[in-house]
Amino acid sequence: MLLSIVIFLPLLGVIAIALLRGLGAPTIKWVALLISLLTFAISIGLYTYDATATDDLFQLDQKLNWIPGIGASYHIGIDGISLWLVLLTTFLTPLCILAAWNSVEKGLSGFMMSLLALETGMLGVFCALDLLLFFVFWEAMLIPMYFLIGIWGGERRIYATIKFVLYTMAGSALMLVGILALYFQNGDSFDLVQLLAAEGSFTHANYLFLAFFIAFAIKVPLFPFHTWLPDAHVEAPTVGSVILAGVLLKMGTYGIVRFCLPLFPQAAADATSWVVPLAVIGIIYGALVAMVQPDLKKLVAYSSVSHLGFVVLGLFSQSGTGIQGSVLQMINHGLSTGALFLLVGMIYERRHSRMIVDFGGLAKKMPIFATIFLIVTLSSIGLPGLNGFVGEFKILLGSFVANAFSRWYVVFATSGVILAAVYMLWMYQRVMFGTPDNTNESLPDLNTRELTVLLPILVFIVWIGVYPNTFLDPMKPSIDAVAAEVKVGEEDTAPEVGQLINREESRDTVVLEIETAKPENDVEEALTK
Repeated sequence: MLLSIVIFLPLLGVIAIALLRGLGAPTIKWVALLISLLTFAISIGLYTYDATATDDLFQLDQKLNWIPGIGASYHIGIDGISLWLVLLTTFLTPLCILAAWNSVEKGLSGFMMSLLALETGMLGVFCALDLLLFFVFWEAMLIPMYFLIGIWGGERRIYATIKFVLYTMAGSALMLVGILALYFQNGDSFDLVQLLAAEGSFTHANYLFLAFFIAFAIKVPLFPFHTWLPDAHVEAPTVGSVILAGVLLKMGTYGIVRFCLPLFPQAAADATSWVVPLAVIGIIYGALVAMVQPDLKKLVAYSSVSHLGFVVLGLFSQSGTGIQGSVLQMINHGLSTGALFLLVGMIYERRHSRMIVDFGGLAKKMPIFATIFLIVTLSSIGLPGLNGFVGEFKILLGSFVANAFSRWYVVFATSGVILAAVYMLWMYQRVMFGTPDNTNESLPDLNTRELTVLLPILVFIVWIGVYPNTFLDPMKPSIDAVAAEVKVGEEDTAPEVGQLINREESRDTVVLEIETAKPENDVEEALTK
C-alpha cells in the first residue's frame, strides 16, 4: 500500500491543481511543491527495504487483479535496484518545482500538472512487476513530457518533441511485440516474477532480447540511437532537461538490468560482442562532440551520451562489480548532470544566453555560483572523493577483470574519463575566468531559493563519494541475483583488489614450483596445483 501511495500521490496533486487553478499562481506553486515534498517524505519510508532477505528480493509488493481475462494484474514492488531510482525521482521532482518557481510565465497550472503526472509515470515504471502494467506506465510517461517540451520549450520545440516521441514509440512497438511473445510463452501471464522463475527458458530468446534491448537502447540513448537527445535537451525547459537526464534516461538502463539481463541471459552474453563496442564508441564519440559544442546545454547533453556509455559497459560486463557500478552511476549521473542543467538554467535566466563565448569572468561576479559549478564539474568528471569516481571505478574494474574480450575495450573506454576532464574543465575555464564583458558585470549571484535547490544535491554528491556503502549495500543482493542469472557472479569474475593480489601470489608460487621441478611428473603436479 505504501508503494501505491508514493506512485499515485503526485496524480492527486494533478487533480488538486486542476480544481484550484482559479486561485492564482502562488496557490498552484505551493500545492505542487507540497505534494512533491510529501511524496518524497513518504518515499523515504521505502528505505525499510531489507537487503538481508535474499529469499524475498521484491518487497513492499502489492498484487491485485487488473484485467483477469488476459492475466494482467496490478503488481508492484521494489528491490535494491529500483529502490534508489524511486528515491532519485521523488528527490529531484520538488527541486525541479522550486527551480521553476519564477521561470514559467504561461500556463503555470498545466506545467505543474504535467510535471506531477510525469512523476507518477516514472515511479510506475520503476515499480511495475507486470509487463503490461510496465508498458502502460512507460507509454503514459510520454504524454506529460510531450507537453513539457512542446509547450514550454525553445524555438525548435515542435521538431524536438516529435523526434523524441517517434524514437520512443518506435522502440515501444518492438518492446510490445516482445511482451506479447513472452506472454504466450508464460502461460498467458504478464507477471515478471513468474518470468524470472523460468530462468531464461524462452524460445527465440535472441530475437526477444533484441526487441527489448532496442527499446531500452533508444531511451538510454546508446550510440547510434542518440540523435534525439541533444535536440530534446536543448529545446526543453530547464526542469524538463533535469528530469530527462536525471530520471527518464535511467528508464532505459533500468530496463536492461531488469529485463534484458535476467530474462535472456544467454542472449545477453552473446550480445556482449557488439554491445560493448557500441558503448565504448558512445563514450568516446559523446566526449569528442561535447568538446566542440559552443552551447552549454548541448555540451552537457552530449556528455550524457558519454556517461551513459559507461553505464551500458558495466551492465554488459557480466560481473556483479560492473553491474553494481552501473546502477550506482545511474544515481550519480542523475545528481551531477541534473545539477549541471540546473546551473545552466540559472545562468540563462540572468544572461538569456547559453553560448560559452558570451561568458567569461563569472567567478569574480558570482563566486558562490562558480564554487558550486566547480564541485558539480569535478563530480561529473569523476574526481576521487565525489560520487562520479565510485561508479566509474567499479564499472571499469568489473569490466576489465570479467573476461578477456572486454579488456581492450575498457582501455579505450578509460580515455573517456580523460576526455571528460578536457571538455568540462575547458568549459569551466572559459565561462568562469578571464575578463567579464559589460553584460556580465551586473549578474547577481545565487539567491536563497537557488541555493535551496542545489545544496541538497551537493550533499549527496559528497556523501556517495565519501561513503558509498550507504547506497551499495542495499542493492547488492538484487545485483548478485542478476549476476547469477547471467551465470557469472561477482565472486567468480570480478574479485576485489585483495583477491587479485592473492591470485597473483598463487600464480607466482606455481611458476616457482614449475621452475624448480625437474622430473616431468613434478611439472604436471605443479601445473595441477
